[in-house]
Amino acid sequence: MNDQKIIPFLSFTGNAEEALNFYVSVVPRAKITSLVRYEKGQPHGNEGKVLNGTLSLLGQQFMDMPSANPAPDFSWATSFFMHCQSEAEFDAVFSGLAKEGSVMMGPEAVMQFRKVSE
Repeated sequence: MNDQKIIPFLSFTGNAEEALNFYVSVVPRAKITSLVRYEKGQPHGNEGKVLNGTLSLLGQQFMDMPSANPAPDFSWATSFFMHCQSEAEFDAVFSGLAKEGSVMMGPEAVMQFRKVSE
């Protein structure tokens, strides 16, 4: 794990490992950095299934965990901004995520970030 003080936590209904692998397949340079699996006799999970995992998306860590109960749907109220190296990279990531998900807000122009003077 890196030195991030805050790590977003994503809960998925069903298979956390499948979700992690999906993000790795869609986002360039993404990688699974840890997987913790249920061991034999451990409560609340089947042996070998993922208890939690950590995903690195362009250096940003995310934790994920499957939920035995239906997890709330994701919404645009919590979203992530990703700097892409090119328009082609943006198009590939956007279409990959849209193919397996639901688009709540289409691609929008975002103004350039300006550093706030300290």
